[in-house]
Amino acid sequence: MTSQTTAPTKVALSGAGGNIGYALLPLLASGYVFGEKQPIELRLLEIPHAIKSLAGTRMELLDCAFPCLIDVICTTDPLVAFADANVIILVGGFPRRKGMARKDLIQANTPIFNSMGRAINEVASTNCKVLVVANPANTNCLVALTEATRIPSKNFCALTFLDHQRAKGQIAQRLGVAASRVKNVTIWGNHSETQYPDALTDGYLSKQNDERIPLRSLLLADDFEWATKDFVNIVQNRGKAVMEARGNSSALSAATATADCLKMWLVTGTNAGETVSMAVYNDKGYYGIKKGIVFSFPCACRNGEWFVKEGLELSGRVQHNLELTETELLEEREAAQELVESTRKRRISLASSPPHILSKI
Repeated sequence: MTSQTTAPTKVALSGAGGNIGYALLPLLASGYVFGEKQPIELRLLEIPHAIKSLAGTRMELLDCAFPCLIDVICTTDPLVAFADANVIILVGGFPRRKGMARKDLIQANTPIFNSMGRAINEVASTNCKVLVVANPANTNCLVALTEATRIPSKNFCALTFLDHQRAKGQIAQRLGVAASRVKNVTIWGNHSETQYPDALTDGYLSKQNDERIPLRSLLLADDFEWATKDFVNIVQNRGKAVMEARGNSSALSAATATADCLKMWLVTGTNAGETVSMAVYNDKGYYGIKKGIVFSFPCACRNGEWFVKEGLELSGRVQHNLELTETELLEEREAAQELVESTRKRRISLASSPPHILSKI
């Protein structure tokens, strides 16, 4: 590690000791995300029983001698990890276990992200950018941003860029082209099996002469049937398929998508006319979706900000699928709000209880 004259970007990562964290940290520390000349200070947050293993990860980071890495802090305290943080990546959460319904996952994670949001609100930089990776990502993001009232809601995002990349990969394989040539596929809605991967509304194939060929003109006959059925099902269930194949979750692709999403959002921006999929707070009712949920839309990025691409003409099929994923997100929001409200009432009740009652709890 070397001394730097440029102020470091303070990057906090929760769940840093897990598989995604292990794959993500070299991308953050090497300059891949923020640039090779931008010094980085890493704050690694973990639960107490994982802190010893995290110390080993810190050793490895130091042993890599990344030129732009100036410090690595390991902690179990979010107030330490998030203090003046410029970027916060929330990977740590309660994992889905066999037999758990999605509602159970929300019940387990809502208190975690409620506390993360309060800590962010208390100590993070006022212009801090927050990317939520842990599932259920959209609703976890909503819970955190609701608590972090000091931070603009536009500074929060949930990761559907992984689904976006999965969709590009499938289209590329189908057409026999490089994935980098597939542009403007869209993941609408929730990072769940109700998401709607959409290749036809705005997707196109780029050529070397800047010509853009709409995917709807390439995916005809059997390919059209595939694009509206098999392709959708493959992308919706890709995480499950990876887990079944390798016996573990998709850590490598999730880490890469996290790094690429941050890089495009905060550093490079998107190229003119291009969009990526980002789950963002819907405060304007884009495409008729109800306000107040975190919903994945096609977004352009400029100067560290995202902008939903408006004005796309949606088919009845796409609109129907947007309504399905919207319904799921509204149900998740209701379940999370009920849990937050009951927890808040309990805190108020405890705070107002006489000392002799509190001592028995």
